Amino acid sequence: MTQKVYFASVRAHGEKDNKASRIRQLFDAAGFGALVQKDDLVAVKLHFGESGCDAYIRPPFVRQVVDKIKERGGKPFLTDAATLYSGSRHNAVDHAWTAVENGFDIAVTGAPIIIADGLKGTSTTHVDINQKHFKKVRIAADVVAADALFSLAHFKGHMQSGFGGAMKNVGMGAATPAGKRDQHGSKAISGDNCKGCGSCEKVCPEKAITMVNGRSKIELGRCIGCGECMTVCPNENIEFNWETEAEPFAEKMMEYTLGVLKNKKGKAGFMNFLLDISPECDCVPWSDAPIVPDIGIVASTDPVAIDKASFDLVNQQAGFAGTALKKSHAPGQDKFRDLWPKIDTAVQFRYAEKIGLGSADYTLVEI
Repeated sequence: MTQKVYFASVRAHGEKDNKASRIRQLFDAAGFGALVQKDDLVAVKLHFGESGCDAYIRPPFVRQVVDKIKERGGKPFLTDAATLYSGSRHNAVDHAWTAVENGFDIAVTGAPIIIADGLKGTSTTHVDINQKHFKKVRIAADVVAADALFSLAHFKGHMQSGFGGAMKNVGMGAATPAGKRDQHGSKAISGDNCKGCGSCEKVCPEKAITMVNGRSKIELGRCIGCGECMTVCPNENIEFNWETEAEPFAEKMMEYTLGVLKNKKGKAGFMNFLLDISPECDCVPWSDAPIVPDIGIVASTDPVAIDKASFDLVNQQAGFAGTALKKSHAPGQDKFRDLWPKIDTAVQFRYAEKIGLGSADYTLVEI
């Protein structure tokens, strides 16, 4: 069944065309008002950005969605869950401070921050899904407890899934650390290009990497597959066994998305922000140069359709020279396969449709 995805371009010619106005227009066009009832506790799931990252969604944009929810009588709160890796969002205290430092203060956004899986990432609700990889999934308790859910995702590349959009923001982002570990399940592999800089050893949250005779050595029994070592290696020495693990990883993430949305039928809306489209996730403590120009914002009640539309919109652009893109600069070429050539991004759409998350068949409606 064809799903509608509403699109607002970044082009503007007046006050009614600015991004804040467009976000409010998208909220109405997508029918998001009908998802909120008076006194609903509404989770606004987003990524606050790692300390040092600056490509996350701008807090004033989030305020537009918050205000629209309030107009409907809802009670919105901004939320995320603890990270699997070490960093500035590994517990609720550091996470909240990072959010505020990145501009997500209540005075700016109009909503409080509630880290949905508690102080140390252990506040979990087990949700039955009975799928191929998981019978139950471990979801942040306050996301499950919320009456409605809005996903605001910064659309970008990702080293393990090829791209990250609405489904990753929900499936990976709303899982507890234990749930994130369930999804990763991969083991890092150190190759022959190690120069002995020690960057990987410093960031490994499980102390699974040590330097032996000037080269990195990974203790597979301790590795949790978070991928942090791969993001900091300056020599592209560390990888995962993508041939056997990339597809199961994507499928597991889709099953977690199904778990998050299980009790949100008719109560979930999705916005993807196609701005500052970076090659890597906002989990890294930096932001590389955008790979294509800013495009706009899309909204839908179907998480599969919105991600497919976002994916297509990015690939329709001419890529920027001098960025992480190697050769796929022409309009129509797959930018994400260029960035992460061993990742089959189609798995997300194919498996999401198979388990009933939504439809990759969409119509783009420009407002």
